Amino acid sequence: MADRPAKPDRETLLAELDALSATATSADGAVSLSVNTDGVLTRLRLTDAVSGMSPSEIADAVLRTYVEAQRESAKRTGQLLAPLGTGGYLMDRLRWRVQFEPVPVPVAAPAAAPAPAPAADSGAKVLKDRSSDTAAAAPPSGPVPDDDWYAGGMRFDKAW
Repeated sequence: MADRPAKPDRETLLAELDALSATATSADGAVSLSVNTDGVLTRLRLTDAVSGMSPSEIADAVLRTYVEAQRESAKRTGQLLAPLGTGGYLMDRLRWRVQFEPVPVPVAAPAAAPAPAPAADSGAKVLKDRSSDTAAAAPPSGPVPDDDWYAGGMRFDKAW
C-alpha cells in the first residue's frame, strides 16, 4: 500500500492559514499591499511615486499588484491544504485565483473642450430636467406588504 502523507493537525493548519499573508509590490515601487489567505486586502501602502501618476494609472497599479498578491496567497494556501486533497470547490477556486488575469483598464483620453452653447436665436431646443416637477409620492398610510416594500427600491426614510 502506498504511503500517504500524514494529514496536518487541524489546529496547526488553522493557525498557519490564519497567519498566512502574501505581500506584493508594483514594479515601480509605487504600490505595496498585503492580502490574507482568502485574498482579502489587509494592507495598502502608496509611495510618493503615485503623485506623478494619473488616477487611472494608480488604479491599474493597485489592481495589478493586488492580483499578484492574491496569486501568491492562493499558491501558498493550496500548498497548505494539499495534504487534505486537491479536488473540490475550494481547490478549484484557488486554481482560478492563480490563473486570474484582470482586463486592462483603458487610459482615459484627455477631456475635450466643451461644445459651445447654441445661440439663443438659432432656434435650438434645450431639454429641461423635469424630474423635480412631479409631485413626490405620498408615503403609505398603513402597513405595506413585503413584496410592495422591496419592489419600491431603496428607502431613505426612517424605519422606526
